[in-house]
Amino acid sequence: MSLTHAPRPLRSVLIANRGEIACRVMRTARRLGLRTIAVYSDADANALHVREADEAVRLGPAPARESYLDIDKVIAAAQRSGADAIHPGYGFLSENAEFVAACEAAEIVFVGPPANAIAAMGDKASAKARMFKAGVPLVPGYHDEAQDDALLREEAGKIGYPVLLKASAGGGGKGMRVVESDHEFQAALDGCRRESRAAFGDERMLIEKYLTQPRHVEVQVFCDSQGNGVYLFERDCSVQRRHQKVLEEAPAPNLPPALRQQMGEAAVRAAQEIGYVSAGTVEFLLDAATEPVSNTETSEAAPFYFMEMNTRLQVEHPVTEMITGEDLVEWQLRVAAGLPLPKAQDELTLTGHAIEARLYAEDPDNDFLPATGTLERFGLDLNAGDLAPDRVRLDSGVEAGDDVSMHYDPMLAKLIVHGEDRGQALAEMDRALAALDVSGVTTNRRFLQRLVTHPDFIAARLDTRFIEHHHDDLFASALVTDADIACAALVALDQLDRSSDERSPWERRDGWRLNAPQHVRLAFAEAEGAPPIPVTATRSASQSTWQLSVDRDGEQHLEGRLQRLDGNAVAITLDGHRRRLLARTDPALDGETIILTAAGFQSRLIWRRSDRVDHLPHEVEAKLSAPMHGTVVALLVEPGQAVEKGTPLVVVEAMKMEHTLSAPAAGAVEAFHFKVGDAVAQGDELLAFASAEASDNMREEQ
Repeated sequence: MSLTHAPRPLRSVLIANRGEIACRVMRTARRLGLRTIAVYSDADANALHVREADEAVRLGPAPARESYLDIDKVIAAAQRSGADAIHPGYGFLSENAEFVAACEAAEIVFVGPPANAIAAMGDKASAKARMFKAGVPLVPGYHDEAQDDALLREEAGKIGYPVLLKASAGGGGKGMRVVESDHEFQAALDGCRRESRAAFGDERMLIEKYLTQPRHVEVQVFCDSQGNGVYLFERDCSVQRRHQKVLEEAPAPNLPPALRQQMGEAAVRAAQEIGYVSAGTVEFLLDAATEPVSNTETSEAAPFYFMEMNTRLQVEHPVTEMITGEDLVEWQLRVAAGLPLPKAQDELTLTGHAIEARLYAEDPDNDFLPATGTLERFGLDLNAGDLAPDRVRLDSGVEAGDDVSMHYDPMLAKLIVHGEDRGQALAEMDRALAALDVSGVTTNRRFLQRLVTHPDFIAARLDTRFIEHHHDDLFASALVTDADIACAALVALDQLDRSSDERSPWERRDGWRLNAPQHVRLAFAEAEGAPPIPVTATRSASQSTWQLSVDRDGEQHLEGRLQRLDGNAVAITLDGHRRRLLARTDPALDGETIILTAAGFQSRLIWRRSDRVDHLPHEVEAKLSAPMHGTVVALLVEPGQAVEKGTPLVVVEAMKMEHTLSAPAAGAVEAFHFKVGDAVAQGDELLAFASAEASDNMREEQ
């Protein structure tokens, strides 16, 4: 039955979202023959989801509260465009019961659960009570309504540190912090409340015992309006940063079939307890300290605890689609049209293994600081990675030339791979990340490569503190070898060859000389401010190879040549060792940056001709300046107040997350240059700070 002839006929759908999820919903909607309608803010007027839609309606200014979060404007856009239904995507209004009620009042089909189900799970405290009634196991904690600071602190002490503070109305890591001890509690509570108030308009908190080795395992459930409910297996989402997922995979590794069934049935029970309809995810914590490691039917089930239910389609739903062969957005649209679930529980099968990596515009080596800018390049080179198109999927909301704004979540795309087993999927993900060509904006792509090639991730030794446990491995500066520098030199020489003025013999790089072999002197820096590494390149008489001398810790001599392949791929041979790499160049300050990428590897080197070595970037004196465009949300000390090194001074919010700037040394804040609520630009000096040492020196001079 088509959606046109369903109990609630659908001919068009408005997607009340942006970016990747808006584009993804449109793909399925178009395949089902639906007219697609986008909405956009001023910041997104030229965004990909606007370009791909059949129609697009402006909502308002860039801030989400004046556009994507404005219920009246979204409903008006749907009415103006004649939309039969609204798909909320994830985030924004997707779990807002008031929005669902507004859709119902306007006689517009909401592609999601009813308002009462969202309300039941949206308030985490009352949701815990409902789950206890349904026989779903709970993590020990405090879920009551009383919110006095002293009471919350007392309850945390009763539960026992460490505890997890969570916004009662929240999700997605907003308003959530781990508190290790009593003296940290008040500052963490204040920060959680600020984030929760900004994100959800609600500052109520709940407290849970923080498991020291928890795995985050969630179950995909689906219910229809006829009372049917199924689970489409589970996903492991344990690898997280700031309580937000980075990698997800399905099925969860080392999960015995008996436990899989037990958790799946508990998830369906939880959904049916609240009269759920559409796609939803029931999230559990699985105690990694006691879980079984075998994959047998007879393994004793490990403890698992209900954490929360996300009453929407999850970001990581593609891994479920990969292992089941089902289109979950299609299921959502069919259920919204009043049709029954396409399949019963015994008709669902699990095939192979899938992994998803979230590509963010952020700098992992700088505390995951969000990044903004213009994407100069963006795409997946299937040929360079020897990737099978049916095993790799890139769900993106951006293209080359698009701007990455400060106003919204920094996720750019999701890279999803499928393999016959987990080992094959891991190998496919490693190759796919290497073949991902992104430049112009700092991303976490290299960090993702480190994650998927880490021995403990390969061995599936997972818990939600994986990144923290392996910090030294994951954030260690990549060791750039002499061979890496030689490879970069060959790329630079090739670039000089291709850009030279062929009309002049003095500009040619083909070895033409009157009485001497050709020498080209280059210099490379591993990072901004790093000392330059000289490289001398001498073209061979045959002009087919270069003799390279890398002068770092003593001279290293290598013979090399470069062959260009398809796209950005090159074959580089050094002393008879041939390597296939992706090589690209990007502007970097007043120099060039060469980026070399292979499976599990990336090097980034700034280079110049040797006569311009002195112009390589040098470090500048650090200041307490805004690390990105954002808004000042808190001033934590008074001007003139003496502080110790590391004391939090000011909090800036950007891309829905708070970033705290701390004192670089013992001293005092002389003055703040901005007040709470002020917008700041990246690089703005936020305050004047005088170190105690500097003040002492001035007094001695006087």
